[in-house]
Amino acid sequence: MTTTIRQFTSSSSIKGSSGLGGGSSRTSCRLSGSLGPGSCRLGSAGGLGSALGGSSYSSCYSFGSGSGYGGSFGAVDGLLAGGEKATMQNLNDRLASYLDKVRALEEANTELEVKIRDWYQKQAPGPARDYSHYYQTIEDLKNKILTATVDNANILLQIDNARLAADDFRTKFETEQALRVSVEADTNGLRRVLDELTLARADLEMQIENLKEELAYLRKNHEEEMNALRGQVGGEINVEMDAAPGVDLSRILSEMRDQYEKMAEKNRKDAEDWFFSKTEELNREVATNSELVQSGKSEISELRRTMQALEIELQSQLSMKASLESSLEETKGRYCMQLAQIQDLIGSVEEQLAQLRCEMEQQNQEYKILLDVKTRLEQEIATYRRLLEGEDAHLSSQQASSQSFSSHKVFSSSSSPSGHQTWPILKEQGSSSFSQGQNSKH
Repeated sequence: MTTTIRQFTSSSSIKGSSGLGGGSSRTSCRLSGSLGPGSCRLGSAGGLGSALGGSSYSSCYSFGSGSGYGGSFGAVDGLLAGGEKATMQNLNDRLASYLDKVRALEEANTELEVKIRDWYQKQAPGPARDYSHYYQTIEDLKNKILTATVDNANILLQIDNARLAADDFRTKFETEQALRVSVEADTNGLRRVLDELTLARADLEMQIENLKEELAYLRKNHEEEMNALRGQVGGEINVEMDAAPGVDLSRILSEMRDQYEKMAEKNRKDAEDWFFSKTEELNREVATNSELVQSGKSEISELRRTMQALEIELQSQLSMKASLESSLEETKGRYCMQLAQIQDLIGSVEEQLAQLRCEMEQQNQEYKILLDVKTRLEQEIATYRRLLEGEDAHLSSQQASSQSFSSHKVFSSSSSPSGHQTWPILKEQGSSSFSQGQNSKH
C-alpha cells in the first residue's frame, strides 16, 4: 500500500508604508486530516487591507480527505465533496479579491508613474536663459563702482592733504603767534626806551634852557662889568713916566670876553650836536620800531585772514568728509540689505530643493514599496495558482484511489500506525514561501 502525504505551506506578509497605511497581516489556516472542523488563526488585518482602502480580509477553511479501507466511504465522500466545494469557492473569492487588488495596485502604480514623470518634467531644467543683455549693464555698474572707488580714494587723499596742510598752517600760526608775542614784548620794551628817551630829551631841553639862561646871565653880567669899566676909564689922564709899559686891560678883557664867548659857543654847539645826534638816533629808533610794529600788525592781520580762510576750508572739508562717510555708510547698508535678500532667496531655494529631494526620496520609497507589494502579490498569486493545480491533481488521484479501494478510511489529525496525511497549510507571515513534500510509506 502506498500513501502519499503532501504538505502545502504558503506564507505571505504585506507591510504597508507610512504613505499607504501601516500594519501587517497574518492569517494562518491549518487543516487536519479528520472530518472535524479545521482550525484557523487570524492575525491583525491592518496591513494590505488597510493600505488599500481600510478593508480587511481573512479567511479560514478546512476540508478533510484521505484514503483507506472501511465501510463509511460514502458518507466521508459526501462530506469531502462539500468541504472541497467550499474551499474552492473560498479560494476563488480570495483569488478574485487578489486580482482586484493587483489591478488597483497596478492602476495606482501607473498613476504614480505618471505623477513622477510629470513631476520630473516640471522639475527638469528649462532652457538656458539669455543674460547677455545684462552684461553691458553689469559692466557699466562695475565701471561706476570703480570710478566711485577711485573718487572716494581721491577725496580721502584730499582730506588727508587738507588735514596735513591744516596741521602745517596751525604750526605756522603758532610760530607767528609766538613771534607776535615776542614782537609785542619788544615793542613794549621800545616804548619804555622811548619814554626814557623822551624824559632824557626833556631833561636835555631843560638843561639847554638853563644854559641859555646862564649864558644870558653871563652876558648881562659881562655887559654890566664892561659898562662899569668903561665908566671908570672914561676920564683921560696923561701920565708920563719912564717906566715899563702898563697892562692893556681892555685888551685883556676883550680877550677874556672872546675866550668866554668861544667857550660858550663851543658848549652850545656841543650841546646842540649832542642833542641833535640823540634826537636823530631816537627818531631812527622810533621809525625802525614803528616800521617793525606796523609790519608785525600787517603780518598778524594777514595771518588772521589766512587762519580764517583755513578754518573755513577745514569746515568745508569736514562737512564734505561727513557727507561722504554718510553716503558710504548708506551704500554699505544698501548693499548689505541686497546681500541679505539674496542670501535669504538662496536659503529659500535651497530649502525648496531639499524639500523636493525629500519628496523625491519619499516617492521613490513609496514606489519601491508598491513594487515590492506588487511582486509579493504576484508571487502569492503564483503560489495559489500552483496550490490550485496541486489540489486538482490531488482530487484526481483521490477519485482514482476511491475507485480502487473499497475499504473505509480513517482520518486523524495525529500520527497512526497505519499512516497519516497532512492537508494544505496556508500561512501569511513575514515572507512568501511555498513548499510541497511527498512521503511514501509502505
